[in-house]
Amino acid sequence: MPKIKTHSGAKKRFKLTGTGKVKMQHCNKRHILTKKSTKRKRALRSGAYADVTNVEQVKALIPYK
Repeated sequence: MPKIKTHSGAKKRFKLTGTGKVKMQHCNKRHILTKKSTKRKRALRSGAYADVTNVEQVKALIPYK
C-alpha cells in the first residue's frame, strides 16, 4: 500500500487535538478590516474547531498529523 500524500494547503491550516478534533483559525481577518467592528475582529483572533460535518474530509487531507 503506497503512502498517501498530505495536502499542502491543509497541513498549514489545520491541527489535530489529542481527542481528534480539528483546530483551525477563523477566516475574514485578512483585509477590508475598516468596515468590521472591533468586537468582530477581536472574536476572529481566537481559534475555532471544524464543524462535525467537515472533520472526516479534513482528516483525509492530513493523514499523518
